[in-house]
Amino acid sequence: MLQITQLDLQRSGKPLFEKAQLTLHAGQRFALIGNNGTGKSSLFQVILKQLDIDGGEVLMPERWKIAHMAQDIHSLKRPAVDYVIDGFLELRDLEQALKTAEAQNAHEQIVKLHTQLDAINAYTIGHRAESILQGLGFKAADNHRPVGDFSGGWRIRLNLARALLNPGDLLLLDEPTNHLDVEAIFWLEQWIKQYTGSLILISHDRDFIDQTASHIAHIESHQIHTYKGSYSDFERQRAERLNQQQAQHEKQQAQIKHMQSYIDRFKAKATKAKQAQSRIKALERMQLVAAVKSPSDYHFEIPLAEKTGSPLIKCENLRVGYDDKTIVDGINFTLEPGMRIGLLGENGAGKSTLLKSLVGEIPILSGDRLTHKYLSIGYFAQHQIEALDYDASPVLHIQRVAPKASEQSIRDFLGRFLIKGDMASNTIRHFSGGEKARLALAIVAWHKPNLLILDEPTNHLDIKMREALAEAISTFEGAVVLVSHDRYLLRHCVDELYRIHDGKLYEFNGDLSDYQKAVSKEQATEKASDKPVDKKQARIDAAKARQATAPIRKRIKKIEADLDKHQARLDTILEQISQPDMYEESNKDQLKALLSEEADLKALIESLEEQWMEEQEKLPED
Repeated sequence: MLQITQLDLQRSGKPLFEKAQLTLHAGQRFALIGNNGTGKSSLFQVILKQLDIDGGEVLMPERWKIAHMAQDIHSLKRPAVDYVIDGFLELRDLEQALKTAEAQNAHEQIVKLHTQLDAINAYTIGHRAESILQGLGFKAADNHRPVGDFSGGWRIRLNLARALLNPGDLLLLDEPTNHLDVEAIFWLEQWIKQYTGSLILISHDRDFIDQTASHIAHIESHQIHTYKGSYSDFERQRAERLNQQQAQHEKQQAQIKHMQSYIDRFKAKATKAKQAQSRIKALERMQLVAAVKSPSDYHFEIPLAEKTGSPLIKCENLRVGYDDKTIVDGINFTLEPGMRIGLLGENGAGKSTLLKSLVGEIPILSGDRLTHKYLSIGYFAQHQIEALDYDASPVLHIQRVAPKASEQSIRDFLGRFLIKGDMASNTIRHFSGGEKARLALAIVAWHKPNLLILDEPTNHLDIKMREALAEAISTFEGAVVLVSHDRYLLRHCVDELYRIHDGKLYEFNGDLSDYQKAVSKEQATEKASDKPVDKKQARIDAAKARQATAPIRKRIKKIEADLDKHQARLDTILEQISQPDMYEESNKDQLKALLSEEADLKALIESLEEQWMEEQEKLPED
């Protein structure tokens, strides 16, 4: 049992928990939810003893082993499958001890160690690791590729695989679905359902929570409130609790008013003074029931373009990809006003590539892409947040796309996305992920599109923000093409499902439940037909894959070197122009030259960063 009692915790002077309580019994699966910034990840750090608490206790059995999903990776040269197995520390320790014993011909110790290895099923761990990697979307050839060959999202999957291989008695998962496609999420749900240990997961995916959690732990007002059941059960139970709390508050306020009226009337009268004093003391001892605060529901709308046309986009025998490398071909697709399409497919299947081709961000390889003259696209890219200028304010971001708009009109518009006051005029460098996502969505909405193209827009958004986004998309009257691993968003916002599979785009006849069944059947068939992995061939395939992407990686390194050089020069200039004497009349010409060079460098750095992102997109793991 994990028991947290009277927990007090502050971060940067801000209280996160005040006398908070949480009890988790063996085998229970808790979803830890709450608005961004309420302390979910900090609670994980407390459980892992990575963060000192200000008060209270955290108790659990000494024998319990905790596994968690790390957020960073250091062993970049290690083959992927070996890196995953390295997370099984007990296994690696026993293997090292066995090598030592064998070198010393310590026969009794060798027998003992083999018994211990057998007890942890050591001789099947390689197969189990490969099975987990397959479930999370890795191909057989990926198993022996160096970790450094994978992009950030795939490295996070490797950390998830490490945690799943040896989950221990308590498994902590922080946003495990953020970098997964729908297919991998289906697999992970089944894995968790079969896991017999205890689980605490942080997630903003309500469908995933409904499928995996037995209890909800909701962080609110520095407290942890627990509920039994799914997220849907939590919503109902919480509404009931808040209604009861408000009724108790109103009843108590009426009682207080009555007692205060008695005190005011009789405290000066000798015959009633004793009773009045008694009521004063009763009021002082009374534990007040707080009023229920009205939830600050987040709500916004995406305005529609004044003009539209039909068809908005027509694709005829389209072939898309990078540098003559075909990702999807034979695309015949017409997008009409009002169509609402969800695009499905494994990571790497070509969903983002197709969207970039539709918006004209990358050139098509062959075929025709015909657009209506009134086409107006609102495009949210998968890496939209990273593309924001962290040194610019929200107002400036809008001014750059609408230089003639008044500042007040921009501020009014940003206010609909809860970006108000100083927040609108300060740089976004210290914005949370959710706040940056709101700004990115505001920029999309400002264009008044008649076609929304959204690529994974829910990353960094909490549940309430996701629900607000779902409402905004569902009420948008234009056409929608949506890529998302959030099934709640897909169910509420699209009418048709299309799938990219084996380099082809086709309409999927069915809903998400049908899609899950189809994927599960495919995975079962693939697993049944699996042959033993030829490790030598896998290494050869991995080497060929690295060789194929070598020119891209070389260009990336060159861009990174140029960025470092120009950034160093820019830092020097910023240091020079920050000196007070630089603004003296005698330094006027030098200051002018420095300011000009600063502007040129910033433009050059921005261009190089765009080139870097384009090259990164060409890597197959992206």
